[in-house]
Amino acid sequence: MKTLLRFLFIFFFSAVIFSCSESHFLKEESYRRQVFQDLEQKQQALPNGDLFAIFSDTTLTLAEREALMFLYAYMPIGDITDYPGEYYLKTIRLSAQTRSEMPWGKTVPDELYRHFVLPVRVNNESLNESREVFYGELKDRVEGLSMKEAILEVNHWCHEKVVYRPSDARTSSPLATVRSAYGRCGEESTFTVAALRSVGIPARQVYTPRWAHTDDNHAWVEAWADGKWYFLGACEPEPVLNLGWFNAPASRGMLMHTKVFGRYNGPEEVMLETANYTEINITANYVPTAQTVVTVTDTDGQPVSGAKVDFKIYNYAEFYTVATKYTDVAGQVSLSAGQGDMLVWVSKEGKFNFSKLSFGKQTALSLVLDKKEGDIFAVDIDMVPPVENASLPEVTQEQRTGNDHRLAQEDSIRNSYVATFPNVAQVDSVISGLKCKMHSSYKKDLRSFIIDSRGNYDVLIRFIKEADRQGKLLKGAALLAIITEKDRRDISYEVLMDHLMNTEDDADFLYNCVLGVCFDCDLSKVTHVLSPRISIETLTPYKSFFQSKFVKAEIDSFRASPQTLVEWVGDRIMIDEKNNSQHIPISPEGVWRSRVADSYSRDLFFVALARSMGIPAYMREQDGCAGYVIPPVSDYDVDNKFVKADFDKKEGVTVYEGLYQLYDGDKPMYRDDRAKYYSKFTISKIENGIPELINYDERFPERTAGMVDAGYYLLVTGTRLADGGVLARVSSFMLPAYTASSFESTKVPYHLRESGERVAVIGNFNSESLFTPVKGIEEQNVALSEKQSLLRACGRGYFVVGILASGQEPTNHALRDISALKTDLEKWGRKMVLLFPDEAQCRKFLPSEFPELPSTVTYGIDTEGIYEQIAENMKLKHKNNLPVFIIADTFNRVVFVSQGYTIGLGEQLMKNIRGL
Repeated sequence: MKTLLRFLFIFFFSAVIFSCSESHFLKEESYRRQVFQDLEQKQQALPNGDLFAIFSDTTLTLAEREALMFLYAYMPIGDITDYPGEYYLKTIRLSAQTRSEMPWGKTVPDELYRHFVLPVRVNNESLNESREVFYGELKDRVEGLSMKEAILEVNHWCHEKVVYRPSDARTSSPLATVRSAYGRCGEESTFTVAALRSVGIPARQVYTPRWAHTDDNHAWVEAWADGKWYFLGACEPEPVLNLGWFNAPASRGMLMHTKVFGRYNGPEEVMLETANYTEINITANYVPTAQTVVTVTDTDGQPVSGAKVDFKIYNYAEFYTVATKYTDVAGQVSLSAGQGDMLVWVSKEGKFNFSKLSFGKQTALSLVLDKKEGDIFAVDIDMVPPVENASLPEVTQEQRTGNDHRLAQEDSIRNSYVATFPNVAQVDSVISGLKCKMHSSYKKDLRSFIIDSRGNYDVLIRFIKEADRQGKLLKGAALLAIITEKDRRDISYEVLMDHLMNTEDDADFLYNCVLGVCFDCDLSKVTHVLSPRISIETLTPYKSFFQSKFVKAEIDSFRASPQTLVEWVGDRIMIDEKNNSQHIPISPEGVWRSRVADSYSRDLFFVALARSMGIPAYMREQDGCAGYVIPPVSDYDVDNKFVKADFDKKEGVTVYEGLYQLYDGDKPMYRDDRAKYYSKFTISKIENGIPELINYDERFPERTAGMVDAGYYLLVTGTRLADGGVLARVSSFMLPAYTASSFESTKVPYHLRESGERVAVIGNFNSESLFTPVKGIEEQNVALSEKQSLLRACGRGYFVVGILASGQEPTNHALRDISALKTDLEKWGRKMVLLFPDEAQCRKFLPSEFPELPSTVTYGIDTEGIYEQIAENMKLKHKNNLPVFIIADTFNRVVFVSQGYTIGLGEQLMKNIRGL
């Protein structure tokens, strides 16, 4: 390492003196010196594994060497440990080629090229050869276009490849997203940024970490053209830039930001500078902003420097941190945000305090660190989001018609690709050829796994056939059952085979165990040993790797005493939180090579190492703690025991748990619509003055009672109002550990503030309006019926009308929210008429995406101007902002209206329905 550092040192200063014959990549000398210093620090932090060998390549030009210096200086650790230097050199050379071949290459300023074109990473996706592949497809397609036209054209190409589909938080690589033809907004935007950069256009992913007026978040894209940044919806092409379905929601946003690779000195407000990225505030691109100064003092009135200041937005029934800053010597921080309310939570050394902050109304806020662990409080807070103030660019009817025509063509291209995926008959043919005799229900599951895998079907079929040949088909089926649907879409054959062949066969009924059919086997050995998935890391074939690093006697010793493995990891892995600021998971093999990791990657490494040795281990969903499993030691023990791995103390940490029970006054709460996790309440554990959310499976929101670690807790409850505001309550409670002698729950007071709103008539609508019903939509065999009135279709009384935009994210969210309330809506029994703007939208709709919609739904086409009537009568601001839902009755009264992007629509509908 010292030799390499000396080599770079000599090279760097020689280049400064003798650089006349070659051009610099880092043209500003001061910035070049800064990069060199940062690279030197990075090399000192990673002394093992020969991770910087690429710099010894004597064929590097001066520009290539400096580009490598820039990338390596600011890469997260995993990008250095998990990918060879040759990969980055290839990226640099391909980017340089693109810059020379694209007509706008010379017009892109060096700073923008450095930060928004050259870097291959966008989010936390795995890296691959997407830049080369995308450039090959897009080069001719953007030939002869202006930069703005090229941005629009690239987005059309992206729409040919990918359509929106919600999924888990892990971000698939751009190539995997293309292969599956699916992507959530984070994946669509990652893919689109990668595509734009592949043709030399500066691009960045924009996030609103949380909306203020409704639950959820969103990601989109900004691209630079001719001196200005423009925004666009990823894989959602519009006729012009600065237009998307999210114009209206974004106009109510409180914070939009992006993370820029490396040290960045652009014109935007810097929110945070780390060793890997610069986080910048771009909220002012979308909404009017206001700046506020927060001052933190101690109980003596003295300013507190280094205090952590978290700015939080109410979302999914928690106050979610959207920005974090640390106070200066004057005890102050400042932030610019949209003109609405946030919660400010300040903390240092176990002391904390919090208060509402109204941007645009308050220019300053002072908080005293006067709360500590054990303090009991209950505070009501009214949160008000920014008002809608969307400004839409003009689009001619000709532009709209042309764009709609292109969208239909692109849907057809994508659907033609999807049609190459095997159908049920083809999959059944594969399964019928297997040697292993399987129950019909197992064959059905294998079929669904292959169908789920979409463009990755060839990998799963190859794996299933090989597992069958090896006599391990049931075990292979168990492996496919315990990974996620997204994993099936992008997992590699090598990973599947590694975990199949290098996990002990404890029983022949592994698959029964996964299904819960077998009651005398240890489920933990399946889910916490066989499974390759630990958290949201990129899956790798780590079991064979680690098994080759230890002799059998060592493995047997660790299995006999898993705590010694905790000590082994604690002794050998150095923690470096600084150089992996985004906590992008380092692969377990990468941690082995570097012996350096952030604590999160260290925990992943421990679990992978344990599972490779046959030790059940996992990271708890509720708090992310890593640990191992001890099976019951006697007949009196019911469950496996989780032992938390404490790598600092290097000893097993007994986890003492307590049982909480929510109470409404003197009445315990059980299944209650007023107490649904992530909808009406959340619980966070306060440690060192900082609340950390307790995570639960979103599919099971009934968490009115539960087992969590003993300690100090924060309870947040909230009622979302029709205007997007929230009536919140923030309270605290202590949860003692229960004992075997006194197994009693702790009573936790639960209070959900009510708005007092009554259902009122807010407009009018002609219930005799006509529409064209359609039949056969469930079978995607659309047939138009004779026009009929809503009154005839729905009968006397109340009904719901929805106007949909097929395939758009807001409509998809709305339909899934309605599906979640299927039972309640069917019990209500009234009709819900879902209308499409035209026949093309109707034929584009995929009912299989929403199998749980209520049976009371009737589909139709708005051939007679129902939407125009609603928009006019209800004075809707933006005519093209779909979906729109109303509750009306046959006396022509409207009592509820919702337009655009709204999370929790089903609950809003039922709340109004119950009040009728």
